[in-house]
This record gives sequence, structure tokens and C-alpha cells, in this order.
Amino acid sequence: MKILIVGAGAVGGYFGGRLIEKGEDVTFLVREQRKQQLQEHGLVINSVHGDVKLHPKMIVGNENDEPFDIVIIATKAYHLEDGLRTVEPFVREYTTIIPLLNGIEHMELLHTYFSPEQVLGGLCFIEATLNKEGAIIQKSNIHSLIFGEWSGKVTDRAKEIENAFSNTKASFQLSENIQQEMWHKYLFISTFSGITALMRSPIGPIRDTMEGRTYIQQLFEEIRITMVEHGAPIATSIVETYMRLIDQQHADMKSSMLRDIEKGAQIEADHLQGYLLLLAERVGVETPLLRLIYQHLKVYEKNYFRN
Repeated sequence: MKILIVGAGAVGGYFGGRLIEKGEDVTFLVREQRKQQLQEHGLVINSVHGDVKLHPKMIVGNENDEPFDIVIIATKAYHLEDGLRTVEPFVREYTTIIPLLNGIEHMELLHTYFSPEQVLGGLCFIEATLNKEGAIIQKSNIHSLIFGEWSGKVTDRAKEIENAFSNTKASFQLSENIQQEMWHKYLFISTFSGITALMRSPIGPIRDTMEGRTYIQQLFEEIRITMVEHGAPIATSIVETYMRLIDQQHADMKSSMLRDIEKGAQIEADHLQGYLLLLAERVGVETPLLRLIYQHLKVYEKNYFRN
């Protein structure tokens, strides 16, 4: 199968690199600066699961209209619309779209560009970042990409994709309940990113103080109740499960949002916490801590992106 990955950052580059390493036909759709970086240094993955240096196929912009069987979208939310416009020439009616963005709001946008039947659900769990040379640094055991039909059915298409993704050094998993998996990740990532960004701290010092731990649980509950009232398929015990997961995190663990703030980079405040606030207002749920976090993030954006 011919696979196009939109974005060759820490997420797209890692999973795409593992597929190339296996022998799959993968091309990256990248910006000119990233193309030059990859041409100079190669696609380098330094990982606890094995290091590799690759020289991938790349496309910049609309160089051609070569069709692909699978398109994996691994951009940040604020680059999504540009990415979708750029990727349209490579999509045919048989092309399957797999988004790996955090959150849920992007599914609505994807359905305006492509047929809903073409769009699968998708998410990933990975702690990875790029160093100054553009190498992907991946230090933890977690490196999972999860995908599935929005309906939950295990179709022939899903099985073909599962086969293409199998036998790599990363974990690719076919889900029969992708909607719940995406909402659950949204709950975790919006809480984890929100609390670490608000406190400007890794999770350990927040978790290991009594009030800090209380705030983590409060934020989980505000978001969980919002999602339940919205009608999302949330498991009843999910907050207890995620509090245990918080306890298992290394004390130095930071959210990607906090790392972006520390670099003075753009963040996904509107796509993550902002969209949840809209849902909360629609269903009449009070979310004071979530509102405070969102305001904190918007002040950061005002200070760093005045134009």
C-alpha cells in the first residue's frame, strides 16, 4: 500500500520511519525547511526501541498529483487546514484518511474535505520530540498508534491496513471502539497539558503536593462531566484509571504543550481546552479550573504572538 504522511515531526516522523524501516512504501508531505533538514541529516530516530537513520521520499506542496492508498495526518491542529488543502490532490475516492491529532474537533473539519466514509478515527501515545538537528528523540516504552473504523466495525479495509502496519518496531493497533479511545485520550491530554502548562511544571511536583493532586482530579472531573453531558462514550471509572496513570508517570514528564510554551512556540489551546469550554457552555456545565487554564493559555498567546 502507498502511504502518505502529512508532517515529518516527532509523531509523523517516528511512525512513518518505523514503517519505512519495515519496508513499506512511505512518502512524507513536508514544508521546504523540513525537507532540507531531512536531505542534510536524514530521518534520524534515536529511541529505546532501536535507532535508525533513513532517507525517505518527500513531497513539498503540490509537486504532482500522485494518488495514495492511505494518508496519515500528523500535523498540529493549527496547521491542519493548510495541510488538508495541500493533501487534496493526492486523495482519491479509495484513499483512507487516518488523523493522529489530539482532541475531537478536527473530525468535523476532515468531513468537510473528504467523504466521512474515507475518514477513520486515529490517535497515538508517544513521548517524542525533535532536537536542534531535527532528529526524533523517543525515550519511553510507550509508542502506540491506534486506528479504527468510526463505526467500530472490523472491515476488510481495516484488516488490510492492520496488515500493512504489522511487524514494525512501533505498536500499531486496530481498535473496535475508536470513538471511546479518542474521547478518553482527549480527556487525559487536555488535563495533563492543561495542569502542567498552568503550573509551568513537570507532573511530579504538581502530583506530589496535596493541593496539586486535588487540582488534577478536579480538572479530570470537570472535563469528564462535560464530555458525558455532551454524549461522549466515556467509561464510568476513567478518572480513577487516569489518576493511577498520573501516579505512574516519571516525575520529570512534561506535556508537549508545556515544552512548546518553554520554547515560545505556538500551542493548541483553542483545539484542546477551548473546544471543551464551548462544549461545557452548550451543555450547561460549570468548569472554573478549565476556564482559568484556558485564560492562562490565551494570555501566553497574547504575550508571544502580538501580531
